Amino acid sequence: MSFKDLNPLLHSQLRLSVISYLISNTESDFNQLKEITDATSGNLSVQLKKLEEAGYLVIKKGFKNNYQHTAITITKKGIDAFEAYVEALKGYIKP
Repeated sequence: MSFKDLNPLLHSQLRLSVISYLISNTESDFNQLKEITDATSGNLSVQLKKLEEAGYLVIKKGFKNNYQHTAITITKKGIDAFEAYVEALKGYIKP
């Protein structure tokens, strides 16, 4: 039996939490992700940047009701990476 390598980018708990949430919701904002992951602003920013650099997310900064607003959207590449990660995990639990 051989085990597939797990995507190291998604193997981080915080990055996996963000991608998992976006799989179900497609889009979120920074404050919502911060709340649901219980991450610090600094750590979340760093992890989002890594996911964006990999092409898994699109981050758009702007204003909403005169307040700064950061929208985060999962990409097709991010969805594909998540699905491949889940399939690799299934290989670890199936006999």
